[in-house]
Amino acid sequence: MNNSRRFFMKRGALALASIGVAGSAPSFLRRVALAEGLSVAPNGRRKTLITIFQRGAVDGLNMVVPHGERAYYDLRPQIAIAQRGAAGDSVVNLDGFFGLHPALAPLKSLWDEKRLAIVHAAGSPDNTRSHFDAQDYMESGTPGRKSTPDGWLNRYLQAAPDAKATPFRAVAFAQNMPRAMQGRSPALAMQSLADFRVRGGANTAGVQGGFEDIYEQSVGDALRGTGRETFEAVKFLKQVNPAQYQPQNGAQYPRGRYGEALMQIAQLIKAGVGLEVAFTDMGGWDTHRAQGGARGQLAALLTQFGQGLKALVTDLGPERMQDVVVLTMSEFGRTVRQNGTGGTDHGHANAMLVIGGAVRGGKVYGQWPGLRDEQLFEGRDLALTTDFRDVFGEVAAKHLGHADLQKVFPGYASSVSKFRGVLG
Repeated sequence: MNNSRRFFMKRGALALASIGVAGSAPSFLRRVALAEGLSVAPNGRRKTLITIFQRGAVDGLNMVVPHGERAYYDLRPQIAIAQRGAAGDSVVNLDGFFGLHPALAPLKSLWDEKRLAIVHAAGSPDNTRSHFDAQDYMESGTPGRKSTPDGWLNRYLQAAPDAKATPFRAVAFAQNMPRAMQGRSPALAMQSLADFRVRGGANTAGVQGGFEDIYEQSVGDALRGTGRETFEAVKFLKQVNPAQYQPQNGAQYPRGRYGEALMQIAQLIKAGVGLEVAFTDMGGWDTHRAQGGARGQLAALLTQFGQGLKALVTDLGPERMQDVVVLTMSEFGRTVRQNGTGGTDHGHANAMLVIGGAVRGGKVYGQWPGLRDEQLFEGRDLALTTDFRDVFGEVAAKHLGHADLQKVFPGYASSVSKFRGVLG
């Protein structure tokens, strides 16, 4: 039996043997147990992609700071991150030109270890400044087209069918199924492993309690492909009490939904339940007013964001991170010039983070367009030089191993020649 279907016991992982086989374990787990004799499968891992959406349009210029460009400071007299200053108030230098916001200092070690790469001036070629439309385009993977029925992650799952996939192949920690994972391929959305609240799509009721009835009556439901076994699997997770999970290697996740989601993604990876695609998000990035510089509103958000990423990597450890890529994204960037209320308005291109053991890190990828007036998009924004689909496509092709990108990004001529080389 494929290793991805094996459940093994490890510190904090889901323990099949601890609850026994007969009667309580899900049927697909009972089959695994019978086939494997309840054997431990420490190598039962698979490649996993973790996507994190920064909803609200993060200010990429203050997240990954072009401190080597004078125009950055000229256009942001109150909110720019100082090139030099007191510890915690100045940019964390990366390569002499780019640096991290001081709130992201915990990620510097990942950069030094070449496990963190950055793609700057990346995003959607569509020029919308609508949060709703831009998020839809990025998650559907079809900028400018609102009629696309499914998301790019779901299309990847459709294009790479796995006959041995478990119900946990694709999991989102969210109140509703995110646009990126909606489609014909089975996927789960849950707020928490412990809460046992699952949704199968935008038009699907919660499965807690009445799953059997929903399954029987909803022919087009996104959960139909996994059916009753999905219900059993989530019930199993609740029985083994995920709240008892203890992060490893001294990892400390930030409090709140975002930190909890990352911790539970780590838990599923360690449990060997066949997780291939995971999704979560973090909101609050729409900083029109009082954005702040090294301290303030944005700094507080980036502190939580960076702590969560570092905790995830620390918890999983170097060996597991060889099989994991973390990809961050936001619907668009923010204006280069600060506005009259100490904030930034809706912009265009942005920065994406890519983290993993197989990442060719320690480098900022993408062509830097510059911040002089004549170099700005529409005279106000960071110009786009990397289409987000080329970053998504490189991850799908090189990490997940799916080469037919036309099925994932229909109508877009994505190819290896457009990849930035972020992954080896």
